[in-house]
Amino acid sequence: MRRNRLGSSAVEVTELSFGAAAIGNLFTVVEPARAAAAVDAAWDEGIRYFDTAPHYGLGLSERRLGEALRGWPRDTFTLSTKVGRVLDPLPAGATGSGNGSDALSEGFAVPATHRRRWDFSADGVHRSIEDSLQRLGLDRIDIAYLHDPDDHAEAAFHEAYPALEKLRAQGVVGAIGAGMNQTAMLTRFLRDTDIDVVLCAGRYTLLDQSALTELLPEAAARGRSVVVGGVFNSGLLADPRPGATYDYAAAPLSLLDRALRIKAVTEGHGVPLRAAALHYPLAHPAVAGVLVGTRSPDEVRDAAALLRREIPDELWDELRAEGLLTENGH
Repeated sequence: MRRNRLGSSAVEVTELSFGAAAIGNLFTVVEPARAAAAVDAAWDEGIRYFDTAPHYGLGLSERRLGEALRGWPRDTFTLSTKVGRVLDPLPAGATGSGNGSDALSEGFAVPATHRRRWDFSADGVHRSIEDSLQRLGLDRIDIAYLHDPDDHAEAAFHEAYPALEKLRAQGVVGAIGAGMNQTAMLTRFLRDTDIDVVLCAGRYTLLDQSALTELLPEAAARGRSVVVGGVFNSGLLADPRPGATYDYAAAPLSLLDRALRIKAVTEGHGVPLRAAALHYPLAHPAVAGVLVGTRSPDEVRDAAALLRREIPDELWDELRAEGLLTENGH
């Protein structure tokens, strides 16, 4: 599987990466053996970039991913995790969901052993990295992302980012970036800081090409890289049907109709919609790879098979002709 370098760093990622939120019990419990088998399947398919975060299952994703990867030579894979949320142990006997209110711990089916706390201070960054290394059981982190700093811009730019920059200079991490579901602040990071990569979720897909307005041109002009997540927009582009979700909420009928029109075009060329959705971001020169969350070996193998599909140029031409893709989008 092809690898691409992130910006001017020495860190490389494979075009398809393993998003480990699902094996942190996202929405539903994933048995330990199944989680380990999913990571093994990713390795067998040539995937060498694995992404996790403390937020995912209150550290469960990091623990499972680290355990699964420790059997492989450390220089043969790339690992990213995130900073911005620290995990504080709950007092013995305390109850809750890990965030104090939800039935699930912010979407993760895990016991409420810890409470998430936003912390974009320099001390918070250092603590987060140290805690992640302990949970992972690995000697280093290749990429550290600022995780969803939407409501914490001041601290993220003036405290957390400088801390990450120092950690990169010290060789503690190989590359630094920010990961968000929006483009405006990610574009600001590209303009105002020396990050290597941004992880942009859901904003460069067959249904949402808003990253083309500023984010992707800015990344390309500055020699930075973009990893694209959420290529299926949380489900609608995987299986467009009534009740399907778009960005984790019920899809509006207008978007469902658009997804069905896109599906009709792709299938007219003999291409599954999911394959087109996975391939679409990779044509942009600033995009280093796509990140797909998977929870089972079958899902991993399916994603890898979709990436191997040949997509005819005529498919993209027809989508543009039908007004379903931005003219300069592919």
